[in-house]
Amino acid sequence: MAVQRSSLRAFLATARGSLRAAIDSSQKITFVIGNESADLDSMTCSVLYAYLRSMSPPRNAFASVYVPITNIPASGIQMRPEFVELFKHANIESRHLITLDDLPELSMIQSKLPPENTNWILVDHNALQGQLGKIYSGRVGGVIDHHDDEGKVPAETGDEPRVVDRSGSCTSLVTEYCRQAWDLLSSSGTPSGAANAQGDSSSDDSAIVAAWDAEAALLGLASILIDTSKLQSEDKTTSHDTKAVEYLEAKIMACPEVSGTYDRNRFYEAMDTAKKDIGRLQLQEILTKDYKQWDEKDEKLGISSVVKAVAFLRQKAKSESIGDDDIDGAFLGALQEFAKERELDLYSLMTTSTSSDGEFRRELLVWGFSEAGVTAAQEFANDCREELGLEEWSGEGGYNGQGDGFWRHVWWQTKVQHSRKRVAPLLRKAMT
Repeated sequence: MAVQRSSLRAFLATARGSLRAAIDSSQKITFVIGNESADLDSMTCSVLYAYLRSMSPPRNAFASVYVPITNIPASGIQMRPEFVELFKHANIESRHLITLDDLPELSMIQSKLPPENTNWILVDHNALQGQLGKIYSGRVGGVIDHHDDEGKVPAETGDEPRVVDRSGSCTSLVTEYCRQAWDLLSSSGTPSGAANAQGDSSSDDSAIVAAWDAEAALLGLASILIDTSKLQSEDKTTSHDTKAVEYLEAKIMACPEVSGTYDRNRFYEAMDTAKKDIGRLQLQEILTKDYKQWDEKDEKLGISSVVKAVAFLRQKAKSESIGDDDIDGAFLGALQEFAKERELDLYSLMTTSTSSDGEFRRELLVWGFSEAGVTAAQEFANDCREELGLEEWSGEGGYNGQGDGFWRHVWWQTKVQHSRKRVAPLLRKAMT
């Protein structure tokens, strides 16, 4: 039975209750989970898909409630100021998100959540990674993603989606897939008792539903605008993105309470400013904030994406250093510590920044830590220089080097249209 129409806030409470019931009573459960970097796009598309799908599930749904999992511990939310900023618009709070902390401990997860009782829908990635992947990869029953298809999701997914297509934001694909169901909900949805609990008893049903639609639309809109630079990035923006923004903004305009104050430029600037507000974080937190890891056979690759230049990270490392290391020693030491803690064979740091004259720039550092990692790093450097437009880095510090068991190089990546979505497959290919 479908979940009765409600706000995002009320839905997340319902989803949390369903998760608890599944753990305590061995009930079937469907999870919607984004990738391990848990960036804005992964969070919003998992929540949006679970929200809409729970209120309009397919007839033969594995479980009636779709539970969105933000693929980080709860402590990671505070490292993402863009989340906190967005929650103000979507009428939810950090505590409402369901995170890895809400799942049983790994030592008990298979007994508390037996694989056969679970169904997993992947959004913003198409191969379940990490410890969850080791346990539940065989239970993946659907996907909506905009990365290269790794062929890990079954070709036939029944009533669940198998959408892998190019777009600037995965949330655009989720919006497109759920559009028909959402329109039906908007036209026929009846508020649940949760409306009265939220002080909406004086509003008519259509106004309440319109407000809930606007909150959900703002949630989805944020990541699309961020990932496409407000639809102005020619390299990233697709028709999926422009149509999704048009659709979501129509939902916002249908709500008088929100439409009167909504402005695309102001909304984008608020989200973009929050995303770049990482100065208060420790360097290790910055490297963790947007980090993804892959296991390639017996080798490990990790990539950190950072919205500040290497120069910023160097200063951050020095300010945190308690030894006598110079600024370069402190910076390289911090990167090495990060990689060693994760037992990486190959580590990459990708930065984005804007020059003083407004030019968008990317820096790329690649560091091999084992024989296999060194071989892969050198192969990547040789094979991908032209495609990525790799040019010798001209910043302060000397970071290129090689020695006993390591190889390290840093470049300007002049073909800035290539984000981690392209660099990661190239690094992974070099490791095979």
